[in-house]
Amino acid sequence: MASTAMIEGLEKKRKIEEEWRSIYATKQSLTRADFPPDFTFGVATAAFQVEGACDEDGRGPSIWDAFSHAPGNICDGSNAHVAVDQYHRYKEDIELIANWDLELTDFLYHGVVFFQVCDSLLGIVEISTTTAMESIWLSNTQLCLNEEWYVQLADTISADGLGTKVNIEGIRHYNNVINALLDKGMKLVFSSFGDRVKNWITINEPLQTAVNGYYTGVYAPGRREHSSNEPYLVAHHQLLAHAEAVSIYNKKYKDKQGGQIGLVVDCEWSEALSDRVEDRNATTRRLDFQLGWFLDPICFGDYPETMREKLGDRLPKFSERHKELLKNSVDFIGLNHYTTRFVCHATVNREDNDFYRVQEVERIAEWEGGETIGSIALALYGSLGHMESSRLHFYEIQQSPVYITENGMDDEEDETSPFNHMLDDKLRVSYYKGYLAAIHQAIKDGANVRGYFAWSLLDNFEWHLGYTKRFGLIYVDYKNGLTRHLKSSAYWFSQFLKAEGGA
Repeated sequence: MASTAMIEGLEKKRKIEEEWRSIYATKQSLTRADFPPDFTFGVATAAFQVEGACDEDGRGPSIWDAFSHAPGNICDGSNAHVAVDQYHRYKEDIELIANWDLELTDFLYHGVVFFQVCDSLLGIVEISTTTAMESIWLSNTQLCLNEEWYVQLADTISADGLGTKVNIEGIRHYNNVINALLDKGMKLVFSSFGDRVKNWITINEPLQTAVNGYYTGVYAPGRREHSSNEPYLVAHHQLLAHAEAVSIYNKKYKDKQGGQIGLVVDCEWSEALSDRVEDRNATTRRLDFQLGWFLDPICFGDYPETMREKLGDRLPKFSERHKELLKNSVDFIGLNHYTTRFVCHATVNREDNDFYRVQEVERIAEWEGGETIGSIALALYGSLGHMESSRLHFYEIQQSPVYITENGMDDEEDETSPFNHMLDDKLRVSYYKGYLAAIHQAIKDGANVRGYFAWSLLDNFEWHLGYTKRFGLIYVDYKNGLTRHLKSSAYWFSQFLKAEGGA
């Protein structure tokens, strides 16, 4: 006999799939023209994942260089020493985009690529993970070198009529590091690029840095030793760094340069497995430990009450000055979203993971019958949920617009698969079609969503997964000189944006 939980779960699945089919079926011919005229479309990259050249021209090592070169940290034993060599091929990549005939808008400016200065800035900061984190390197030579390269990049993009969006990820653990980055790194990029770059992101995915860098240890700097409290300290100081950076920008650069500044959070959206109160409460806790962790301090001046209850003294406290700095410290919110999971209440966590155990939740990856929960319909349904909830959640911060700054799906690297098969990524096309249909529906329902960036422009170094996952719209041939080849998804996007094909 089927359990109550199984019956409720199957009913939940049925309702979601019916709702999704009704949405998807109504917009088979969705095109760019169906979105607001000022809606942003773009593609995303990250500097460390694509640039390479980690030891050229005085760039200096980052913590990810050290982490990825240490044996056992990257699943395929690779590193980003060369990555996909965009440091030397950026003109080629920009020309490829220009020839792609993508007419993309980066906020109010023509643009395509979400280039991130962040990782190169991290490349000029070497932080000791011992004692009081007192060791930092901020070489003026390295700063000037990185400035010169990004000026060339920005000039090249501007010459092609393409805009830029730069991520200035000034994040680290203790105040001395934060102050150094704020004083030298952030002022450098604001003053150097502010005449061309009008849209700034202070921090990208602070949750990943806090949890995977200082709890699971699968991201740089790979710390696990003090996982009961370090992730919360890291998150806290990332928020403080964000607030200070925004303050600097608003006081010294915003009026003169006419730009705006925001924060990017990531979320594995959660849906309650059943309508039972305990499962709905568990879903709220799960979202509090993802979105609320970073957005509640900006909305309301403090962490979610659920986190205070569960973590106690492990969760740092904000001073009154910090609360004032954080208040409304965004012009927009970026949201990186890839997939969704069902969540239920659980006092015993099968993942044996304190981060989830303290939340008293279980993420459901399979139905009780063993069927994997991984359909496109489920992943996309989550976009509807987070768009609508985001609209309500962000209301307290002056209805800040929301941009989907990363979204996509991966293919496994398969050396035995025929080349043409790897290029014909039909499943990725279906994923993008469905997700954009969900965004379109969310906008109709009132969500203040202003833009969408596909991850990723290129296959690249996917952090601890190395080169085993391919997210790119453009295939990079790792065995034959890193040559670039457009996938079916790239051609589809071109047609979608020119209103020749539909979602």
